Amino acid sequence: MDFSSKLLENAVYEMSQLPGIGKRTALRLVLHLLKQPNEQTERLSKALEMLRTTVKFCSSCHNISDIELCEICANPKRDESIVCVVEDIRDVMAIENTGQFKGLYHVLGGKISPMEGVGPQDLTIRSLVSKAKEGKIKELIFALSSTMEGDTTNFYIYKQLEGLAISTSTIARGIAVGDELEYADEVTLGRSILNRIPFEGSLKAN
Repeated sequence: MDFSSKLLENAVYEMSQLPGIGKRTALRLVLHLLKQPNEQTERLSKALEMLRTTVKFCSSCHNISDIELCEICANPKRDESIVCVVEDIRDVMAIENTGQFKGLYHVLGGKISPMEGVGPQDLTIRSLVSKAKEGKIKELIFALSSTMEGDTTNFYIYKQLEGLAISTSTIARGIAVGDELEYADEVTLGRSILNRIPFEGSLKAN
């Protein structure tokens, strides 16, 4: 792809680094921005800068937040005895959109994947186990994707909780094996939360 401007080429290159954005799409987006009023481009630039420099992670669940404790964790109407364990914030958004879950969340920040060099120490598993030992949690719902990495992560956490008076469950397999939660429709995901099964039962099924 030939560019008449080095500045245009640099902008297209940076835009194409975003997931799912190829060179042609990046070029179309950059040219679109060039046609917009300066104020709109400045607002976009400011929003991205503020996101990168100001955004926080909830001190309790590790969800993205504007303040120390996210709105979900700070909501007194949520049931703190039930915690849904998810991979990332997109899963929190997906489950919240179902309107079926009234507990709290714990965002791991990924899944155990030796092939990608991701171990338990790279996730927020330690803080999850620490919260579990405090005694307030009665049930953990494993809501990771139905992949080998997701199942491995579920089992690792399950073993870390041995000896604690906490029940563990996993979302029902209304979600197809290998699917990511964020792509599931709200009805299917909502039913998977409501019809969750004991985690030990899912081990026997496998």
